[in-house]
Amino acid sequence: MAVTIDRTTTGEHAPSPPARLSLTPGTAPGLLDGYWWPRSRDLSRELPALAARLDHSWGRVTRVTVNPAFWPVIPRKVSVTGHTVHVGWFSNEQDPHKLLVFSYTADRLDLLIIPPETGPAAAARLMYAATTPGSLLTASRLMEDERAADDAMASQDQDPSDRRR
Repeated sequence: MAVTIDRTTTGEHAPSPPARLSLTPGTAPGLLDGYWWPRSRDLSRELPALAARLDHSWGRVTRVTVNPAFWPVIPRKVSVTGHTVHVGWFSNEQDPHKLLVFSYTADRLDLLIIPPETGPAAAARLMYAATTPGSLLTASRLMEDERAADDAMASQDQDPSDRRR
């Protein structure tokens, strides 16, 4: 997939709704610190709401990184109320279903990115899995498990007379 990098600082977008985000409760170490369920694949529009929400509860967000596999345009910088968030990307080094968030006051958050087109039931299962304290499942593994569960449910829902031998 070709990656387009937008070198402008974005600020012309209308405000987006509050971020759909939750962090893992407690202090049990795991591979994920929570989830983020953006409403679109437009990072310029989605990141300000995420950063604003985290700024108040976790610490001022300074940088985020993504894998470009699912993001058509990756801005270099995104304006958030009162500051700028730098955006980076890694093709091979970063799980495509994970967002890394960095701040001045805290270390780093590893968040499962629930694809915007995910239905509510699947999103609920992914949210639960991503916020389970001490979980050792990667973001890609959670997505693979969800796809397998969807496939299994679809095959069970199929009318037996429609199955081919």
